[in-house]
Amino acid sequence: MTTHDFVAIGLGPYNLGLACLTAPLTGELDGLFLESRPEFSWHPGMLLDSATLQTPFMADLVTLADPTSPYSFLNYLKENGRLYPFYIRELFYPVRAEYDAYCRWAAGRLPGIRFGQHVTLVEYDERRALYTVTAETADGTVRHRARHLVLGTGTPPHLPEVCRGLGGDLLHNSRYLEEKQALQRKESITVVGSGQSAAEIYYDLLSEQEQHGYRLTWVTRSPRFFPLEYTKLTLELTSPEYVDYFHALPEETRYRLESEQKALFKGIDADLINAIHDLLYRRSIHGPVPTRLFTNSELRAASYDDATGRYTLGLHHAEQDRGYTVSTEGLVLATGYRHRVPEFLAPVRDRIRLDGHGRPDVARNYAIDTTGRGIFLQNGGTHTHSITSPDLGMGAYRNSWIIRELLGREVYPIEKAIAYQEFGAPEGLVA
Repeated sequence: MTTHDFVAIGLGPYNLGLACLTAPLTGELDGLFLESRPEFSWHPGMLLDSATLQTPFMADLVTLADPTSPYSFLNYLKENGRLYPFYIRELFYPVRAEYDAYCRWAAGRLPGIRFGQHVTLVEYDERRALYTVTAETADGTVRHRARHLVLGTGTPPHLPEVCRGLGGDLLHNSRYLEEKQALQRKESITVVGSGQSAAEIYYDLLSEQEQHGYRLTWVTRSPRFFPLEYTKLTLELTSPEYVDYFHALPEETRYRLESEQKALFKGIDADLINAIHDLLYRRSIHGPVPTRLFTNSELRAASYDDATGRYTLGLHHAEQDRGYTVSTEGLVLATGYRHRVPEFLAPVRDRIRLDGHGRPDVARNYAIDTTGRGIFLQNGGTHTHSITSPDLGMGAYRNSWIIRELLGREVYPIEKAIAYQEFGAPEGLVA
């Protein structure tokens, strides 16, 4: 059995970026990338025609670490005859479906990727100081051995507790496109959620409402439809200095900030908010639009009636401290994603550091194991690395750190200071 320098488990954009950045390091760093799906697929249920990334094209798999990489988004456009149309379009933000196509293009050029390998177990050999990764494939069980692991299994869809095991055909937004036609045959549809995905689905359903005749409701527990904060000094919260500052804060302070900073990475694109209002305005010229938008409303109870095929949602208005109900046939839960420690790590749980809340204690170098450089985590670290954890633009930065830890030298220069502002209190007197 070959011993690899590392095995990366899961192939989202972050581990795919790691594959691109380690591809030129043949002979220095041997990595294997395992993915359970038969091909690369990035949020297929949300690849709406009108949806764009919320980060610029430079936040691709490689550019912010290596602008000369052949795996850049611009090189993908050039090779596919789309560079000039993208230039003429004059928008920094790629269409989400094209970003997915770009990732597929990159994945198809990398020899170290193994699709159709569902990891079921990770074990550690103390004597050899090696990890063994067991995976199931169409042809049976395979095993891989490595000195290090990089976890990129993503954050699974989250359903509110009151909706688990509820029955019926409710869906998480991650399955929206595959269930859209069936959803639009219903007499009423309710979307629950506060962020970009909820807004995109609401806009998509509102745009086609007249064709199908359903009533449409959008419920958010936020006090308003928050725009994503995207001013330039705010964007400095994705700087290396802010990661240093945030990571050094006490654990409880970091958890409080994690909750308070949601509008920094879970808000709605301002243009989309305006587009929704403009569409509602145009539709209202011809009379009332059969839609309702409820803010300040937390989902506290839910039931499903098999006989009528309807859901009853128990909502609580926070500011008025008053409850009310909404009845609906279709239910879309745009309720986000939450990181979970994968079950296949059970045999090595004693090697993983957990914090006081039971979540991985992610070191500044993105390691989560007791040695400080054995198991690295992609994403899943908003409680330790703030909003940089799910930010596509910081993927190349994080991978530069991981590659440095794996090789013991800095292959891709890692920025140390780029912000104009200071995040902590200065020492002594300020003149």
